[in-house]
Amino acid sequence: MKQSLEKTAPGGLAAPAVALGIALGGFFDGILLHQILQWHHLLSGLDSGRLSDVRMQILADGLFHAVLYVIAAGGLVLLLRRRSSLAAPGTGRQILASALIGFGLWHCLDAVLSHWILGIHRIRMDSETPLVWDLVWFAVFGVGAMAAGLWLGRRPGSPGGSARAGAPTLAALVLVAGTLALMPPFVGADTATLVVFRPGTTPAQAMSAVLAADGRLVWADNTDSVFAIELPPGASRMALYRGGALLVSDTIGLAGCLDWFERPGISARAPTLPLPPETA
Repeated sequence: MKQSLEKTAPGGLAAPAVALGIALGGFFDGILLHQILQWHHLLSGLDSGRLSDVRMQILADGLFHAVLYVIAAGGLVLLLRRRSSLAAPGTGRQILASALIGFGLWHCLDAVLSHWILGIHRIRMDSETPLVWDLVWFAVFGVGAMAAGLWLGRRPGSPGGSARAGAPTLAALVLVAGTLALMPPFVGADTATLVVFRPGTTPAQAMSAVLAADGRLVWADNTDSVFAIELPPGASRMALYRGGALLVSDTIGLAGCLDWFERPGISARAPTLPLPPETA
């Protein structure tokens, strides 16, 4: 593997390119699987104790992204320090090839360690055949991406093809993916808004935040920390965050994500107090 990487990106550029590919792979999973499709959280397979609380799961996702930012920052710094090697013909294609190898390496490691050895999550937690989803993801985004990177890196170089386009393109992809990873789950149309309040937020404080956002409570869990509310068109979510919200999601997929956390003490119920005590 080391010799293959050296052939893929000469001039010491393999390491930063692979690091950026790993970061990009992690961001891809976090954005697509955690935020858009919401098929799992990082620790969805660990459903005992405090980890059965969706707030702890969201915290684990945040720490996961923080680690990816460190990896991405390291790759960008190394790429900047070795910029003198970027002018060599064909280096841009070789950098992209190494990034593909890193992208695939991330998915292979995630499948083997996270899915099958540690069991901290599966690709699709609500599937009756989770192994099928794991294997498809492993084959397409893991083995497939690594094979594409190795094939691209071994192709004969074309004259004048330097890294002037390849390196900035890779850096831009990682920066855009990192920015998207900071965003809350994407908004869906005509769905209730799910609000998860951080620990220590009282039911009265939570309802005050809902009312400040002109919302109407339609559902709550037994801990009064997870609410489903209806918001008028154009309503601002900032009042919810100021009132202690940890997550505000308009995607219906999160309701399926919460299905795995149906435990005694956090099961769904209809709201019994439409107003906090101080506003009743």
